[in-house]
Amino acid sequence: MVYVLNVNGQPLMPTNRRGKVKWLLRQGRAKVVRRCPFTIQLLYETGNHTQPVTLGVDAGSKVIGLSATTQAKELYAAEVQLRTDVVELLSARRAFRAARRNRTTRYRKPRFDNRRKPSGWLAPSIRQKINTHIQAVKQVHRILPITKIIVEVAAFDIQKIKNPDISGAQYQQGEQSGFWNIREYVLWRDGHACQGRKGCKEQVLNVHHIESRMTGGNAPNNLITLCERCHNDYHKGVLKLNLKRGQSLRDAAFMGITRWAVYGELIEIYQDVKLTYGYITKNARIANGLTKTHAVDARCVSGNATVSASNDVYYQKAARKRNRQIHKATILMGGYRKLNQAPKYVYGYQLFDKVLYNSEVGFVFGRRSSGSFDIRKLDGEKLTAGVSYKKLKLLEARKSILTEVKARSSPAYALASRAR
Repeated sequence: MVYVLNVNGQPLMPTNRRGKVKWLLRQGRAKVVRRCPFTIQLLYETGNHTQPVTLGVDAGSKVIGLSATTQAKELYAAEVQLRTDVVELLSARRAFRAARRNRTTRYRKPRFDNRRKPSGWLAPSIRQKINTHIQAVKQVHRILPITKIIVEVAAFDIQKIKNPDISGAQYQQGEQSGFWNIREYVLWRDGHACQGRKGCKEQVLNVHHIESRMTGGNAPNNLITLCERCHNDYHKGVLKLNLKRGQSLRDAAFMGITRWAVYGELIEIYQDVKLTYGYITKNARIANGLTKTHAVDARCVSGNATVSASNDVYYQKAARKRNRQIHKATILMGGYRKLNQAPKYVYGYQLFDKVLYNSEVGFVFGRRSSGSFDIRKLDGEKLTAGVSYKKLKLLEARKSILTEVKARSSPAYALASRAR
């Protein structure tokens, strides 16, 4: 799929006609503006006829799923791996600052404490994830004429659990949709692990009613997660469990912080933004026999689960821009603290630059002053642990979101999907 911009930089519908794209580039009637996803800009006036395109966003705390679809096919699919190192880095910074205050150094008078958290403040780790969500959505908007965005804000709907009579288009998914919502919450609450035998590793999970359905109903505190074997053994009398009702819903309030914040910020930026819930997505995926991946879930979120899927998925990874830790943690003999920061450019290359090595595309994961570089794929696959910078060709300067393309049928994509 080649993404197309008009002469003013506005997105048009993409094309699969690679022959025509090559002809336009050779004739100087178009130019390449981005290598991945491959995007060209026309250099002559054209019409601006487009189709309705819906972007499904499977918001998450570790991986974002994105899928842009029409009623006929999928135009774009991506999975964005979020940073998970922010809390650890902040903890290290806090330890360094505490140690510095306790060292025998020159005295500095305390400054006036005027630090106040602004209204709507979020922890830096959450704020970074939200910013990455917004940035990923903006990237798709730059290359496709998105007309509507649908965001999955939570795996289950607490309001529907409290009030089963709540109405709305997103709830009209069949008579079992209400139980699908509660079932998904119970699985999440129990960590998607069997609560029966200790150390049980069974993969097929059921939701068991502690009291009978007629007596206790489908309330979350009447449900517990059991694997299929423990569930069958319990009803046969082989397994005895000491089960009591009384689980709280308070832990569910923390789950939707990031997703709801993303939804709220998207509403302020774009016009047509809708929301949906994970139990509806899961119901659509299972009903259509689709494989569980973040990109597939995003396609279900878009409302076009059955359209023909894109052959390729863009695997993306958020990367830190700069290492701010000046010194290494280990103190050498004589109290010497070795510098931890490397120069921004080493032989003309930054960390995470996209390069061509031995006819393969990779990223700079490590640099040495000797000129030997560590080149890898985004999933960690090593192309070479040490190669001279003279054998590399710069394809694209590093960005805050790194991108490479993988075919859905490739073993590397299947392995990465299972790992996440």
